[in-house]
Amino acid sequence: MTTFLPKEVQAGLDAARKKDQKRNSRMLVEADGQTYRVLRFWETGFALDAEAAPHLRGFVDLYDRGEHLYQGLILASEEEGGEMCYEFKRLTAIRGKQPADFVKEEHEVIALLGHQS
Repeated sequence: MTTFLPKEVQAGLDAARKKDQKRNSRMLVEADGQTYRVLRFWETGFALDAEAAPHLRGFVDLYDRGEHLYQGLILASEEEGGEMCYEFKRLTAIRGKQPADFVKEEHEVIALLGHQS
C-alpha cells in the first residue's frame, strides 16, 4: 500500500512538526554573536531550521536552558527536510570551574593577624 499526500497537506504537516520541535527544544547554539535554536542534537552533530540558519562554520557554544554545556568546532554538512545539519570536528564539554595552572597548597594562608602589644 502506498501513501500519497497532496503537497499542501505535506507542507502543513512539515510546518507543524518544525513548530513543535522549536517549542520543545531547549538547546541553543551561539555563533558569531548570533543565537539559533537547535532542533535536534546528536553525538556527532546538530540540526537548525534551514530558513533561519546560515551555513555556519567555526567555533560555536552550545547552551541548554542558559547553562553552557559544550564548545565545538563545526562545519555545515547538508540540508534535508527543512533542517540544516552541522557536524562536529571537535566537541569539548565545559566544566563548572576553570582548571588551575598551578598546584594548590592544602592549607593556604587566608589572612594574617596583626600583633597587638
